[in-house]
Amino acid sequence: MANCDECGEETNMPYTCNRCGGKFCGTHRLPENHDCPGLQWNDPEGVWAEETTTASDDSDGGVLSGLTADPFRRGGPLAYFRGNMTYVFLGLMWITWGIQYFILPTFTTIGPSRLAEQQQLWYDIFTLQSQHPEYVWAWFTSIFSHAQDLYHIAGNSIVIFFFGRLVEEYVGSRDYIFLFLGSGVLAGLGHIGLALVTGEPTALYGASGAALALMGVLTVIRPNLTVLIYFIIPTPIWVLTGLYALVSVTGIIGGNVTLGGANVAHAAHLFGLVLGLLYGQYVKDKVSLPRETSLGGGRRGGGGGRGPF
Repeated sequence: MANCDECGEETNMPYTCNRCGGKFCGTHRLPENHDCPGLQWNDPEGVWAEETTTASDDSDGGVLSGLTADPFRRGGPLAYFRGNMTYVFLGLMWITWGIQYFILPTFTTIGPSRLAEQQQLWYDIFTLQSQHPEYVWAWFTSIFSHAQDLYHIAGNSIVIFFFGRLVEEYVGSRDYIFLFLGSGVLAGLGHIGLALVTGEPTALYGASGAALALMGVLTVIRPNLTVLIYFIIPTPIWVLTGLYALVSVTGIIGGNVTLGGANVAHAAHLFGLVLGLLYGQYVKDKVSLPRETSLGGGRRGGGGGRGPF
């Protein structure tokens, strides 16, 4: 753990400024956010040439400053959630799971004669269906919905807990929200779009698309990061990503597109993974990475070296 030189907040992944050498949290990692003495505002290449960011600059005054400022900044309306959106998403997943299987069935019991209607209501709320892609709310509710067995939601929770915290630290809470929700929505829509092309009706739910997008991002920006599979087997994250991609492609080709023969939305997984890899390529030169990162009790990750991605 280290303390931010600007605000004193403890952070397990401090950013080192390339200009002044100080250590800062995600909010103050930019030179203009910690009054860096090495910042030259008259640099013809602009302030973004050496120090990059994904957050909006809120240091300037003016009428529009309040509109463009990062809402997660210290003192901002969402400051409480800064650095905590991974936990917010995990909480929403488990709350939704409880509503799916305990609360909603309790308050919508309408008798055996209307059981089919009740079941359809459940599907309309919680699943993204190829029969009804126009149900916009389901684009988002399906991300947080999961199967009743704990394996589905627990598996996604573990991936998001370990990978999500790192990605949020790297790109900032605001961009992390767009990444998580955007990849979840696009993975789901890509999945049912492929099902519509093949004429195979399907419905899906789960945060796997978003979770694999997070893994894809880390694969690009920290390819040598060591992950403990089953908390025992040390594996570079790029190897794990390659295995997931292989399983997804094999599932699509060898089985049906949507289920892969094992109730697994392989197409959604592959779409999410590809989206994460693309986003990682986009931000890999725009984020400041800590020198070392520990993930899930594993060994320290590689010191910023570029792997196969």
